[in-house]
Amino acid sequence: FAISLNAQNNFSKYFNNKTLRLDFYHTGNANHETISFDELIEEPFWGGSQTNLIDTFYFGNYYLKVFSKDGLLIYSHGFSTLFKEWQSTEEAKHTVRTFPGVVTFPFPKDSVVVEIDKRDSLNIFYSLFKYDINPNSYFIKKDNRHKSKSFKVQYSGNYNKKLDIVFISEGYKKSEMSKFKNDCKKYASYLFDYSPFKENKNKINIWGVEAISDSSGADIPAKNIWESTALNSSYYTFDSERYLMTIDYKTVRDYAANVPYDQIYILVNSNKYGGGAIYNFYSLGITGNKSSEQVFVHEFGHGLAGLADEYVDLSTFENFYPKGVEPWEPNITTLVHFDKKWKDLVSPSTPIPTPETEKYKNITGVFEGAGYVPKGVYRSTENSIMRAFSSNEFNKVSKRAIQRIIDFYSK
Repeated sequence: FAISLNAQNNFSKYFNNKTLRLDFYHTGNANHETISFDELIEEPFWGGSQTNLIDTFYFGNYYLKVFSKDGLLIYSHGFSTLFKEWQSTEEAKHTVRTFPGVVTFPFPKDSVVVEIDKRDSLNIFYSLFKYDINPNSYFIKKDNRHKSKSFKVQYSGNYNKKLDIVFISEGYKKSEMSKFKNDCKKYASYLFDYSPFKENKNKINIWGVEAISDSSGADIPAKNIWESTALNSSYYTFDSERYLMTIDYKTVRDYAANVPYDQIYILVNSNKYGGGAIYNFYSLGITGNKSSEQVFVHEFGHGLAGLADEYVDLSTFENFYPKGVEPWEPNITTLVHFDKKWKDLVSPSTPIPTPETEKYKNITGVFEGAGYVPKGVYRSTENSIMRAFSSNEFNKVSKRAIQRIIDFYSK
């Protein structure tokens, strides 16, 4: 596709400083999917960079592209979805389901073409959806759904030049909003205990949005517990007890729109272990469990930087990383294109693959067992917070990936 060489510096030429949101429906089964248009919504803030408009990471299973009327690529953004994860489940083999989807981009000044591309089995993008948009259309909605109180948790400056994170309350009743505010401060503080976030505190804003629930906690279907909560979160997502997520993505985005944001983090008022995150979709974690602080940081690694899980769990997903294909996630490899991963960080004297012996315990290498499987997928260190909570830090490869993302948003 055509790329405007000066698009990265032409925000004011193509865009207004607010957001246009395109909602869609993602429908299919394990072998097929379609995207169908739902609606367009104007939102008041553009939280992203006005300088870096073209996503050069190519992370995510999908890639949003916005073209000017003369065919230049003026905005792009990689992301993944809950629908894509569902496609790898047993249910998807015999069931067709629909999940809501949302993409956002700066509000265009003139007509644009929006395209959503998807990776095929070889990780090559192909076009899945196209839609023409006239920004002057009176069908673009401006109703500010779920308008809620918001507040600053950590403020470093102009939101167009910072990584902006929004914390949204889930399972907090009106009487528990003071607890939510305290939890926001607690988890912001905990984030900045970790490298590279603590070194980049001045590049990060954190906002809080009060989504008030009628009940505390979240649904636990296997125990017949059904709570009335603002974002409809539930344990047992895809029948995995600890996988706590919400399919109600439109509502999540409605609440997030109360502030400028790049990343969404849902804080769930529950003490039952669980959480989840999807790259440039949302992250979610609990606030009342002994492991909730590590869950919080681990999940944010997924949501912000597209980090893969580095542990082995054959029950999690089926065939998530095909043989012979290099994963897009920056912290795992199948050695198909290892030169594009962290080969530059591995000493020439370190064997590839790297034995899990005392000699290589604290070095960057290539250790087998990651991405849920014991063979064929590799990680860079014996342990890290993306593998097990016995480690309480990101490894060098993950830190580098996170740093690059922070720099991209804050330039």
